[in-house]
Order: sequence, then structure tokens, then C-alpha cells
Amino acid sequence: MTSANFPECLSITLQSEGGLSLERTDPGNWTGGRIGKGTLKGTKYGISAAAFPNLDIRNLTLDDVKPIYKAKYWDEIGGDALPPGFDLATFDYAVNSGPARALRDAQSVIGAPADGKPGPLTRAKAATAGTREIKALCARRLSFMHGLAIWKTYGKGWSARVAKIEAKAVAMYLRVQPGVDVKAALADEASKAEKTAGTLQKAGAAIAVSASGGAGTGAALPAEVNLLVLGGVMVLGLVVAGALVVKAVRAKERAKAYRSAEMAIGQ
Repeated sequence: MTSANFPECLSITLQSEGGLSLERTDPGNWTGGRIGKGTLKGTKYGISAAAFPNLDIRNLTLDDVKPIYKAKYWDEIGGDALPPGFDLATFDYAVNSGPARALRDAQSVIGAPADGKPGPLTRAKAATAGTREIKALCARRLSFMHGLAIWKTYGKGWSARVAKIEAKAVAMYLRVQPGVDVKAALADEASKAEKTAGTLQKAGAAIAVSASGGAGTGAALPAEVNLLVLGGVMVLGLVVAGALVVKAVRAKERAKAYRSAEMAIGQ
């Protein structure tokens, strides 16, 4: 729990934040926070026109954005008082979706009142946050993002980013735990995610085949009703199968992120 973590957390977050983006379909690029509202100033180094409508986004430098990240995101989540790893997970979430939302989800995970303010009870509850809380926070973050209207456009990149942050945050937490073989622990996390992905993929495929085959439709029903029931069963089965496939993809991304974090140890 130290401000010394801020530079490392910022460096990791900035790896996911590119140069200038003027994508018109991104609400964050508009000063009004909605597509077509205000001026299209864009986003640079993660600093968006929606959040900072009065800044000259195009001409921002890294030296310009560091104090912004410190004051507007790190300090707003009480980053100095959060444990290593949990601070990264909360900070990166804050940069994407705002510090109040990120902190509320972090507070929910650790059992503190979800008021979006880094008070003494939040600091006390956060003191014991570890890998379980990091994973839970990342899952909440991804769930929130999945509900956004622009998920179809940005979802793939967001999902990969959250997986990467989870793995790096877990590695950050583990490396300060006495007697822990960080590389082995990350390898174990990757293996578990790979196994989960395989199980979900097989289950999804089996359900899809069953739904397409139309098993168990109730032959005693009138023909027209029977067809409706059959159609409903098929649709429901395919929806469930699709959801499992999505979860399998998410598990694969987590496995890939943990493998990458494992390989980075000792480099």
C-alpha cells in the first residue's frame, strides 16, 4: 500500500491506451459524452474529450497526462491505500469507466459500502484484498462493459484488456507475498483457465447439437403446438450454447494473459 505503485500501474494502463483516436462512433471522443454531441476532440493516452472537454486532446504529451491520471483517477480511488494488484485492477477500471464506478465495484467486492468514496472503512476492508478480489473485480468490470451499447464494436479489445489487467494484477499481488513461487502460481492460473475453456466449449457444442436435433419435444401435443415447442427448445438451446461459447472465449483470453504474465517473470 504505497504511492510507489502509481508509476507501475500507470505504465501498465498506458500500454492499453494508444495515440490519438478520432473515431466518431466512440461517445468518449465527443465533448458532450454522446455521439454527435459537442465537438469531436478524440481521446489520447486514455484522456477523452468526454471526461476533459476543455483540454487540447490532440496535443497532449505523456508529461501532460501523468498528473491528470494521478489527480483524477489514482487519488480519486484512494490508490495509495489499496494493496498491490488490487490497486492496478481498480485504477485501470477507473480510467476506462470513471473512478466512482470503479471504486463502487471495488467496494462491493471487498464488502465496504459502495459509495464511490475512498474512506477509512474502504481502506480497512481493502487491506486483505488478494487474488480472489482481483478476479471478482475484473469480472464485475467485464459484466458492466458487456452491457454497453458499443460492446459489439469494442468488446473484443475490452475483454482482452481486462484479462491482461487481471493477470498482471494477480502477478503484482503474488510477488509481495512471502514464499510464493510467482511463476508457478501464474502457470497454475493459466492451466485452470485453459481447463475451464475446454469444459465450456465442449458443453456448448453438445448443447448446440442437441438443440439442432430437437430432442424431447412431446409427441402427444397437437402438431402446430409441437412445432412451436420444438422451435422454442431449439432457440433456447442455441442461446445457452452461445453463452457458453462466449464464456469459453473469455476463459481462453484469461489463460493467454496468465501465460504472458508467467513468461514475463524473470525477463
